[in-house]
Order: sequence, then C-alpha cells, then structure tokens
Amino acid sequence: MTSSRTGRGEGDPGSRTDPARESRPVPPVDSSQVPRFAGFATFARLPRLDQVERADVAVVGVPFDAGVSYRPGARFGPAAVREASRLLRPYHPGLDVSPFEAAQVADAGDIAVNPFDIGAAIETLQADAEALSAGGTKLVTVGGDHTIALPLLRAAAKKHGPVALLHFDAHLDTWDTYFGEPYTHGTPFRRAVEEGILDTSALCHVGTRGPLYGKADLDDDQKLGFGIITSADVLRRGIDETIDALRQRIGNRPLYVSVDIDVLDPAHAPGTGTPEAGGMTSRELLEILRGLRTCDLVGADVVELAPAYDHAEITAIAASHVAYDLVSLLCLR
Repeated sequence: MTSSRTGRGEGDPGSRTDPARESRPVPPVDSSQVPRFAGFATFARLPRLDQVERADVAVVGVPFDAGVSYRPGARFGPAAVREASRLLRPYHPGLDVSPFEAAQVADAGDIAVNPFDIGAAIETLQADAEALSAGGTKLVTVGGDHTIALPLLRAAAKKHGPVALLHFDAHLDTWDTYFGEPYTHGTPFRRAVEEGILDTSALCHVGTRGPLYGKADLDDDQKLGFGIITSADVLRRGIDETIDALRQRIGNRPLYVSVDIDVLDPAHAPGTGTPEAGGMTSRELLEILRGLRTCDLVGADVVELAPAYDHAEITAIAASHVAYDLVSLLCLR
C-alpha cells in the first residue's frame, strides 16, 4: 500500500484499522487533503486495482491506434482522460448515486497491446479483458481507436452470450474492409455481427451523420440488423423520445455501450481522428446515457480521443464525464 505522501490521503486502505470498515469500498483520494493536481493520475483519483482486494468495476486503458484511417493519436487517449478526470467528484446528482461508495471501483491501468500488429493486439486485448472480468468485474475501457470494440465484445459475449449494442458514433463502423484490411476502426461491428456475438434484434447506432460512400452503406448496415438514430433525429425528437426508442429496442437484454467521442460535434470534441460537423452536444449525450439506468449494462468503452488535436482539453473533459457516467450506471446494477 502507498502512503499519504504518494497521494492516497484518507483513501489509503492501509491506514484503516476498524474491521467494520474493511468491507467498504476503498474511495478516491480526498481532494480536501491532497490537491487535485497532485498524486498519481488514476481515473477519478481512484485506487489502483492492485490496491484493492477485488473490483466490481474497473476502468482500463488501451493505448492503441493502429486501426485508424485518418488522424492518429488515440494511443494517448487513456492518459488524457485520466488527467481530465481529476476534477470528477464522488456524488453523481443526475443519477442520485455515489458510485464509489455503492461499489468498489478501481483503475486497472493500461492493457499493453502490439502497436504494429492489429491481429496480435486484438488477441491480447480479448485475453486480458476476459482475465480482468473473470471474477465478475465489469469493465469501462478507455481507448484507443474503435478497433478495440471487437475484442471487448468477444469477451462480453463469452460471458453473457450475444449482447445488445448501443453504438454512439458519427460513423457506422460496419464497413467490410479498408485497403483490403478486415480489422480497422471502421469495421468492428460488421465483424461482431458475422461472429454472432451481437444480438441482432437489439442493435442501434446513435448520433450518426455526414457523407457516406454510397446508399449501399445504409442498406448493408440495415441487413446486419442495426437501427439508426441520427444526430438530427436526436435534435428533432428530443432526449426523452430518443431514450424511449432505445429502451424499447434493447429491452432487458445484456447491453454493451460503445461511445466514439466523435459522436459529439467538433465544437464539443475537437480532439478526435475523424470529426464530422452537425454532431450531438455533450449535454445530449450524457442525458441519453443517464436514461439507460434501468438497462442491464454489462460493459462499455469510450474511444477515439486524440489529444494532439484537443485544445483546452475540451474532448478529454467530455470523455472523462462520459466514462464517469458509464461507471456510475454500472455501479447502480
């Protein structure tokens, strides 16, 4: 265990002697004792996974961007989200939950994957995700590019069977290949449908927009089983109607949520690899996520933050709050 000198503050599990407290979750660092800008940069200043006996929810990074098709840099996303998360506080008024008291949440560090071999990276990530979740721990994964969604879905399906999917993104990510390659950040959900790890009666893209290669993209996507709620639909229908439509499509199935931060308009998320105009606001995205509180969420990811293009940490701040909401939803289960 670490001492208060290293930034653990009142959250140091080694300082507790009351047996009645031993079963309580180890909390984040107390910002009234250790300034937010000091100490280790774990997500929301949570304890590391090796500092707790077990975790109900683990936040894990995947610094990988070998699957991108335009601007690189998402390999630095996990570190940027951790830094931006220093300002997160332990009570979530929108969900009326103190997630770090309701469950043990920990930062599991980064999964180190091969940056030169996409196939090897996918295999490593799947194996490590399965190992991390073997004891019942639920994962919120911070990427990294969207290629990582495929092995994470494989791990989730191995445990729960084919899962429902809500995919928040400017893009469909159901293309077949890119330059002949079947595993990229634009192909994970086609591969997932082909592998039978998604429940094709409960799939939906949210926030899509922008030009496509042709109408066949939409036709192919529909054949795979996806519904679509575009960013314009969210604007016209409003938050409540959007949430109702998503709940009806998901039902009570085990749900995986994948959030590409480019679902947000570049005004709210400039730091991403393939920005598209006309996106959702961060407020809309967070409110829709909070509307999923009654769903059976089993895992989630937040991907495609590229800090090099992120002036004033706007995108990292948004991504850290998205991850916090996903963690909070898992702590409600």
